[in-house]
Order: sequence, then structure tokens, then C-alpha cells
Amino acid sequence: MKKLFLSLAFIATLTIVSCKESTGDKVEDATEAVGNDVEEGMHDAGEAIDSTATEVGEVVEDAANDVKDAAKKGAEKVEEKANDVKKEM
Repeated sequence: MKKLFLSLAFIATLTIVSCKESTGDKVEDATEAVGNDVEEGMHDAGEAIDSTATEVGEVVEDAANDVKDAAKKGAEKVEEKANDVKKEM
């Protein structure tokens, strides 16, 4: 009876240890998966920020060119009117 009880206790101990190892492996795998997901998310966020920064830069550059063109046209019109006034004098 004592040997049977010790045998069952030994088997139970092996089962518990085996479960703990497999649980540990599962936790380790899950931790790695979460780490990979976070890393991938950070990479994607970095790419999105770079893309947005490029787009914003292009929009700002286009707006600056539009302002420059408008100022040039305005200056040309002022110069034309000044020339008209000179001719009338």
C-alpha cells in the first residue's frame, strides 16, 4: 500500500511538474508573441509618422509656392498700375 501511494504521489508530482513546464512554455510563447506584436506595431507607427511627415512637408511646400506665386502676381499688378500712373502724368 505504501509503495502504491508513493507511486501515485510520484506520478502526480511528475504530472504537476510537466504541467508547470508546459505552462511556462506557453507563457514564454505568449510573451514572445506579444513582444513581436508590439515591435511590429511600433514599426508600423514609425512608418505612418514618416509618411505623414512627408505628406505634410509636401503640402507646406505647395502652399509656400502658391503664396510666392500670388505675391509675384500681386507685385506685377502693382508695377503695371504704377507704370500706368507714370504714363498719365
